[in-house]
Amino acid sequence: MSDFDLVIRNARAVTASDTFDCDIGIRAGRIVQLGAGLGPGAREIDAAGRTVTPGGVDAHCHLDQPMPPPQRMADDFDSGTRSAACGGTTTVIPFAAQHKGQSLRAAVEDYRARAEGKAHVDYAFHLIVSDPTPEVLKVELPALIREGFTSFKIYMTYDDMKLDDGQILDVLDVARQEGAMAMLHAENSDCIEWLTRRLEAAGRTAPRFHAHARPMLVEREATHRAIALAELVDVPILIVHVSGREAVEQIRWARAHGLNVFAETCPQYLFLTAEDLGIDDSYKGAKCVCSPPPRDKANQQVIWDGLNDGLFTVFSSDHAPFKYDAPEGKKPDGEEVAFRHIPNGIPGLETRMALLWSEGVLAGRMTANRFVDLTATGPAKAYGLHPRKGTIAIGADADLVVWDEREVVIENAKLHHEVDYTPYEGMRLKAWPGLTISRGEVVWDGQDFHPRRGRGELLACGRPSLLPARRAA
Repeated sequence: MSDFDLVIRNARAVTASDTFDCDIGIRAGRIVQLGAGLGPGAREIDAAGRTVTPGGVDAHCHLDQPMPPPQRMADDFDSGTRSAACGGTTTVIPFAAQHKGQSLRAAVEDYRARAEGKAHVDYAFHLIVSDPTPEVLKVELPALIREGFTSFKIYMTYDDMKLDDGQILDVLDVARQEGAMAMLHAENSDCIEWLTRRLEAAGRTAPRFHAHARPMLVEREATHRAIALAELVDVPILIVHVSGREAVEQIRWARAHGLNVFAETCPQYLFLTAEDLGIDDSYKGAKCVCSPPPRDKANQQVIWDGLNDGLFTVFSSDHAPFKYDAPEGKKPDGEEVAFRHIPNGIPGLETRMALLWSEGVLAGRMTANRFVDLTATGPAKAYGLHPRKGTIAIGADADLVVWDEREVVIENAKLHHEVDYTPYEGMRLKAWPGLTISRGEVVWDGQDFHPRRGRGELLACGRPSLLPARRAA
């Protein structure tokens, strides 16, 4: 008779705060025992000589998000979570996006239907609030937060999504009252529009000019303003996809003044630069059009420093899966268009974990514990999923990654998303997940994906544990 459904033996287990050697006993999808010499398992995996970390939590990705025609995302919850699992991510948090004129509740129900029965790993939803009507602010948003949708994103740019300062204050006030985490995309929309018009008038419309229309100062100003608005309301915020020095300086200033400002960054700000958008007028730079855009080598080091010293709480992919050579993707209606009209975003769900493990941990830039904090524990805490997710502990879900140290060349043909490119094509890494385990089931064995649509559950999120204790009204 087996004592466990699965035993991982001889594991060198890494958490955000500790590293220890043990066997891991798993039953009914949960870790039920840690120690040496555990009893037999129905299945046993020998992890001797390898490192075991918690399954990744990718807390910022976009899957099957409704888009205005002709745009359409390449990945839905089937292909997106397949790609996540093959890269060591066992929980994803994409966005239920409200469009102007739409009920926020209706946006959530539509997104729930898009995910139902498709996901191979667990998932939760952030909300996107783009139309904060009195009904949304007073009824829908508070009710949804209490139902487990405890985080939402606010845009300061993009005409169809952005809020003005007064609207942002109203939404932040709901976050304060209800104990939710507010995420902000911080770029100054009016500055971007002014610069874009001037570039267009000069005929500078190739993909590379996307970065010219979004210099660091537009991110710096919006980050400063977001911090000021949050200070006025007295509410913590999380600035997403921070790209470089000027926004980092604003966040450091806020922290030095005792403000609860958290931050996220992404692989594109470590491994890409503005030159990847093109050094000439070639349209191939459209593959790397994202907002904020990648900066330069000096800013890559600023981001590495922030990852190491605690500035960043979350390392996410911001996976936005648009095909390059497709009329619903980076070439709308089959045309090469001006940078203003190129769908923003790059793929990265499957490569996120391996990039940071290889070039962060194995290259000596960070500790394995810090890696776990950034890719699993920190995101789980930020969005109310800890301690169920993001740790190796008794009672936690048995979401685990067993790392193989071997040379891997990133090739899009070998990835599992539906996008027709990766911006990291040809990069040589020192490791890749050898096993990905989701709630006690092997979903990736280092060579093959083991699909089971509907395995993943929609998770209700609790109060984010990064928030301060509730204050009296």
